[in-house]
Amino acid sequence: MAAAIGTTALVLAGCGGGEGAGVEETPATAETTAAAEAGAGSRAVLRDAEGAEVGSVSFSEVSAGTEVLVEVQGLEPGFYGLHVHATGLCEPDSTAPGDPGTTGAFLSAGGHLGSADAEHPEHAGDLPALLVTEEGLGFLTAVTDRFGVQDLVSDEDGSAVMIHSGPDNYANVPERYAPDGPDEATLGTGDAGARLACGVVE
Repeated sequence: MAAAIGTTALVLAGCGGGEGAGVEETPATAETTAAAEAGAGSRAVLRDAEGAEVGSVSFSEVSAGTEVLVEVQGLEPGFYGLHVHATGLCEPDSTAPGDPGTTGAFLSAGGHLGSADAEHPEHAGDLPALLVTEEGLGFLTAVTDRFGVQDLVSDEDGSAVMIHSGPDNYANVPERYAPDGPDEATLGTGDAGARLACGVVE
């Protein structure tokens, strides 16, 4: 959004006539342009398995890290797991990478970003849960220092944002329920359930 605003300011300055037509970029505009060149305008459109758009996610660089802005609509009320996945493919009927026998919605997006190096909730792509209101609307703003905007788009296979069908427990399972600790599924996804909506980061 910031990049779009900066671009609009430049267009308006260039369209002016008469005196002041050659207005120079202000420091704020120059900063916005630099941020845009760094990839600060990355965005993902979220769609369900039927292809219906349910929301969007945008990423921008801020002083503390990467700001994540999420807006969704039309979902059932409640909490939903929200993660960045390691592969930029959102195929509604696909095969899990490395497991040809497993198929389902958006499995082509692979695991969580950074899941090869840590367990949930320490994956780079693990984000706060998304709360959807009784009206079916959800809004989330969070800042993470676990990845930069360029990390989402710079590798060959990209990345994707995923909304899961259930809440994320962040592998926080008390010993009274699991004396041996969280199982493999919990450490992988926080028991967030099926993949409900997906968007490729662009």
